[in-house]
Amino acid sequence: MVGKRVAVVVGGSVAGLACAHAVAEAGWEAVVVEKAAAPGAGSGTGAGLGLDAQSMEALARWIPGRLDAATLPLAVDLNRATDGETKAGRTLTRDEGFGFRAAHWGDLHRRLHEALPAGVTVLWGHQFVSFETAPEDGDGDGEGGVVVTARVLRTGETVEVAGDLLVAADGCTSAIRRRFLPELKLSHEHDKPQAKLFGFHVSEEETVDQHEHEQEAGAVLGSARVVKRQYSAEPENVPGCSNGCGGRRGGARYSGYCAWRGVFDFTGKEGCTTMVDIRRAYPELGNCLYFDLAHKTHAVLYELPKNRLNWLWYINGDEPELTGSSVTMKVSEATVSEMKEEAERVWCPELARLISETAEPFVNVIYDAEPLPRLSWCGGRVALVGDAAHPTTPHGLRSTNMSIVDARVLGCCLARRGDAETTPRRALAEYEAARRPVVAAQVLHARRLGRLKQGLGMGSAGDGEGFDARTATEEEISQLRQSSMPYFSGAPTTE
Repeated sequence: MVGKRVAVVVGGSVAGLACAHAVAEAGWEAVVVEKAAAPGAGSGTGAGLGLDAQSMEALARWIPGRLDAATLPLAVDLNRATDGETKAGRTLTRDEGFGFRAAHWGDLHRRLHEALPAGVTVLWGHQFVSFETAPEDGDGDGEGGVVVTARVLRTGETVEVAGDLLVAADGCTSAIRRRFLPELKLSHEHDKPQAKLFGFHVSEEETVDQHEHEQEAGAVLGSARVVKRQYSAEPENVPGCSNGCGGRRGGARYSGYCAWRGVFDFTGKEGCTTMVDIRRAYPELGNCLYFDLAHKTHAVLYELPKNRLNWLWYINGDEPELTGSSVTMKVSEATVSEMKEEAERVWCPELARLISETAEPFVNVIYDAEPLPRLSWCGGRVALVGDAAHPTTPHGLRSTNMSIVDARVLGCCLARRGDAETTPRRALAEYEAARRPVVAAQVLHARRLGRLKQGLGMGSAGDGEGFDARTATEEEISQLRQSSMPYFSGAPTTE
């Protein structure tokens, strides 16, 4: 084939941009198709996240300069129990070898975008519609590649982007994954929450988007001659979907709880009562990841760069009704007021005040899925990465970290194998072999960790006794640690 190979990456969030960096590092060109009209401004979009040492190492390859300067240490993992009556806290477990770094989603996304090499084009304002592939030969190979059809949101026209590989980085509600696993849907299965604190009902217009800016759509790039094959949504019609992989019951599940999330900006307010009190109650902010556990609920608090505090509060309840594709949403002022009143009842006054004074808190509906049977399809033409490959709960801070390592491993496999064959079939097989056992173990552990901290039953059907800090044994308490996550010290990268 003349010229560089082209990967078409659907999804321009952190996972998609990380993949663009990784495939460019492997000697490929990349075209990223993203429905957001423009990259986020940085501090104004998204929320906080934690990066492990392996992700920091990978990011250092792609982002010039010291990434440490844009993050804060999370050296300590601290779990505390909050007394329901006195609101006093006591330490359950403390791990001083946690070793993560705190970052803001918008900051990381901006840095990844600004550092993209010349061989990467991002098509902002382009919504994925469908994809087609060349037919395979008898060996599961073929001389063509893939064509992605996208709609330009600003004009309504449709465009085609051609390449040799399709990378699905389109999130936990992935449209590309649905082509292969149509029964894997984010829906409630068997959880019966212990208490319903709030009722959520929103329309599609109220969903939270990571990007809210407008920008003129870019030009379409593409390079590979392709004989087209349109995929239907029926799994038996999708090449590479043999052995019934598309017909398996999906196993996607609502966790049984949602999370209130917010970022408190204390720029110019360090001396205010709220900040003085929160630093007294949480004296290790800026170096510690705090988990406060109350009865069948828990909260998370840590500091972000640029004078921000990130908090999450997980609440058991029935699955909200979502009409859009996003799993984050805004709610009414009345519901926010109800949440603030409940915070005063559950949490210490310092945390309740911080929550109450946070501008525009939003709700994240928590889903995950059973580990997927495959991460690649179509004879080496389609790869799933990030939340498209492994929808997970946030516990263990795995989502972004798994996405970054996905990208790194995919890039390594393409660099070693991608030039040796017409399609990167062996490279994708190697990627799947390296990543599938890791992400499967981490998704299932994150699920268990979330149920543990929410006091939900740990049985296979969601039954049984839940964790109770008042009566828990030392062995049970030790399971609260982030370091109990499989591959905590790092996953294989095939390097």
